[in-house]
Amino acid sequence: MLNVSIHKKLDHFILDTHFEIKQGITGIIGPSGCGKSLTLQSIAGLQKPSSGKVVLNNHSLFDSGNSINIKTRHRRIGYVFQNYALFPHLTVKQNIAYGLKGMKKEVIEQKVAEMIETVRLAGYEHHFPSQLSGGQQQRVALARTLVTEPELLLLDEPFSALDYHVKDILEQELLAIIRKSYSGIVLLVTHNLEEAYRLCDHIILMDKGKVIQYGSKNEILCKPANVRAAQIIGCKNIFPIDGLYQEEHLISVQIGKIRLYTHPSERLDAQFMGIHAERIRLLEAEHFDTHLLNVFDFTILEMLDGINHLNMKVQIANSDIVINVHVMKETWRILSHKKLKIQLPAGHICLLM
Repeated sequence: MLNVSIHKKLDHFILDTHFEIKQGITGIIGPSGCGKSLTLQSIAGLQKPSSGKVVLNNHSLFDSGNSINIKTRHRRIGYVFQNYALFPHLTVKQNIAYGLKGMKKEVIEQKVAEMIETVRLAGYEHHFPSQLSGGQQQRVALARTLVTEPELLLLDEPFSALDYHVKDILEQELLAIIRKSYSGIVLLVTHNLEEAYRLCDHIILMDKGKVIQYGSKNEILCKPANVRAAQIIGCKNIFPIDGLYQEEHLISVQIGKIRLYTHPSERLDAQFMGIHAERIRLLEAEHFDTHLLNVFDFTILEMLDGINHLNMKVQIANSDIVINVHVMKETWRILSHKKLKIQLPAGHICLLM
């Protein structure tokens, strides 16, 4: 278990973050400059917090109250940097072995050989970083970290330097290596929600140096804690609530001239409503269940083609709503000749503070 409660004051920024995470992969998401990488650096000992505690598996790594500040090399933390930070003058084998200094030569040889096999770099042992692709360099950096058997693995935007067409492959490779060869805690910094959703079990949302929400990835996506959390996870439809009423087994929400219904919630004092653009459905007016809730006529204001989806801005009454519809262009040509309605599914409406 990792417990972090730290405060660090810089000239124009204050990091004041608190969280507790267990085994598995946890992602830290937030806008640029919110303190994600600074949090990792503080945990690893590369930055010294002004005050607070960092406790890993019941061992204090930093405790300002008791003057504890364990040196980075003794923290049993692995850190994979954004640019991999490989030694350019060392071979793949030498880079991986770097953190094993002090061990017997035969032990080092065995550990390095096993790790090279794990990350599928056999045959590249004597190559230098400049002779490797970005993906291969990433695997060397991961191998160099995992070979030391750290209790905590920190990944600082490990895919940001890679081309788009190789990211998906390398994400799966990284996930497979971690699942197979590592049983500790993983903390992944990313600005990409989809990447975090694919790789992580839990997510921490950060903004302006503070944690604003922590939970399972599904909880974060479906139940953002507040308006800022909803914005960070990419919710494009957020509206102030004009009225909120309990009606038998449902809650009705008044948004301008629109009356919506959602499922019971503890947030009866919510001030805003949100719904993801991807959750809104297109329905054929002649073929839908008339018992469905939140079905409306609409007017298209703007439409932008994607590769396999349409981004649309539509108007219902006096409210503009963004929709992301996953249909092919050929399908849309057929649908566009029919009378359509849209539905804002009750189960996907979020009440926000």
